Amino acid sequence: MTDKDAGKDGEDPTADFLAEVRPEETPWRTERPPGEEAPERAERPEKWGRAKSAGRAAAKAAPYVQAAALATWIVSGTLDDSADSGDSGFDLGSSGDA
Repeated sequence: MTDKDAGKDGEDPTADFLAEVRPEETPWRTERPPGEEAPERAERPEKWGRAKSAGRAAAKAAPYVQAAALATWIVSGTLDDSADSGDSGFDLGSSGDA
């Protein structure tokens, strides 16, 4: 539909549809009049203090945990490869006289 089509009827169905589905302006998103001070934030007790601090600690430790997991995976793969080949680099049972 073009602007020429909308001009013939005098109606724009898209604008009508958008006007119907557009939500009303919420009062907490409207701007304050100039000069009016912002309302003070209500104080609320901190009931999630321990959980938040544990979450922060876990977030800070995450890269180290990932690095440790990667290192463990690499080392375990290396040990598995040397165990499969039968050559562990140690000769515990031989006396050197073959």
